[in-house]
Amino acid sequence: MATIRILLGIFCIVTLGSSRHPERNYLRRYANNETDQRIVAAARTEIGTREGDVPNTGPKVSQYLRYVGIKTPAPWCAAFVSYVFKQAGYPAPRTAWSPDLFPAKRLVGEARPGVVFGIYFSSLKRIAHCGIVEEVKGSWVFSVEGNTNTDGSREGNGVHRRVRHVRSIYRFANWSAPNLPKL
Repeated sequence: MATIRILLGIFCIVTLGSSRHPERNYLRRYANNETDQRIVAAARTEIGTREGDVPNTGPKVSQYLRYVGIKTPAPWCAAFVSYVFKQAGYPAPRTAWSPDLFPAKRLVGEARPGVVFGIYFSSLKRIAHCGIVEEVKGSWVFSVEGNTNTDGSREGNGVHRRVRHVRSIYRFANWSAPNLPKL
């Protein structure tokens, strides 16, 4: 009888504990869904885009920047992210400023496909590079990023796939789920 009470007590604690964090359940409903795959697919179609002879220029780079109302040449990682969301059918985000991609209401605690990630640069005291999570394998985030290169620069030459350790990423933001609860 005591064993049953202990097991019942553990069950109650687990059940009540999970209801205290409704955002976790909410985020699970949006994990790996069809809309996130549309975002990843749209990002993948841009892989191979290269800048022109002058840094931060080129036909596709100009298209990304034009979408967010910026003229070339200009850094374009956030414009790339915004353009990808447009291609996937989302009106937002729409910015060329990477810190704007991480408002409190969009922050999520974990990487998953279709989520935007931000890299913090202490020398600039802000998020200064961003991209889209393509896949997560353990502690590794596979991404599609604009204005980078194979060496990992934030001032690169095109759209590339990258692999980053989750600890190197400062923030994750979900722009595909409506009305995310604040974490």
